[in-house]
Amino acid sequence: MQATPFRLPEQVAFHRTELSQILSLYGRMVAAGEWRDYGISNLRDVAVFSVFRRTAEFPLYRIEKRPKLRNRQGQYAVIGAEGQVLKRGHDLKTVLRVLERKLIRAVD
Repeated sequence: MQATPFRLPEQVAFHRTELSQILSLYGRMVAAGEWRDYGISNLRDVAVFSVFRRTAEFPLYRIEKRPKLRNRQGQYAVIGAEGQVLKRGHDLKTVLRVLERKLIRAVD
């Protein structure tokens, strides 16, 4: 009997619990007037949730899931508009906190 080799799926996607965390943050940011639109891409090596201030422009942020990096820096990352990695880690909730700080504003 021959063992079947482990195969990665043909495309990477966010799990329902991951999408729930991302969409919860997205809803709060829409309510605050910061974000207006989003897009999801499920590619071979990465799943991307892109956030836009307006439709038809470059994304403000990209939330990426790269399973190949799970044993190294962590499979989740938040990437800014200029391509800079704002936060990377193993726990999605912790990584998303870098964006939640944008909700905290001084009250006059």
